[in-house]
Amino acid sequence: MQQRGQQWLEKLLSLSNLPAGVEVTDKTEPHDDRPSYWLTIEDTKLTPEQIQILIGLKGSVIDAIQYLANSIINLDQDQQQQAAYTIELDGYRARRQAQLQTLAAHAAEQVRETGEAFELKSLSSAERRQIHTFLKECDDLETHSQGQEPDRRLVVRRR
Repeated sequence: MQQRGQQWLEKLLSLSNLPAGVEVTDKTEPHDDRPSYWLTIEDTKLTPEQIQILIGLKGSVIDAIQYLANSIINLDQDQQQQAAYTIELDGYRARRQAQLQTLAAHAAEQVRETGEAFELKSLSSAERRQIHTFLKECDDLETHSQGQEPDRRLVVRRR
């Protein structure tokens, strides 16, 4: 599965005339129900402009590549063989994950202090899933998404 992800992303980069390899890291945790891999695009041969294009405005391009990777690589795979792929470039995912954790902590704090629901706007579906995951351990809080794209938002409230 690791190789499928690496080969797929390297082929995409090659077809895009981008001189970059891909490093795979297994991020599967013992409690995960399916394998999880980070596919890191090696940026040493990319220009700053190429890196910015691959990440896109607010991560839109890297999110789209990640969506395609998860859809195409898992196509025709049994449920048990499907994996979760995260595309990383220039530390973008790690930085964004830290920002989302801070945002989730802030939302939880606001809900606990005020007792009122807190809405998080302008998040991609992948980012909303991450916040759901961060806050699922909080027994006193619940999260759900509401609205329609592109105005879909995540709501945090007390249980």
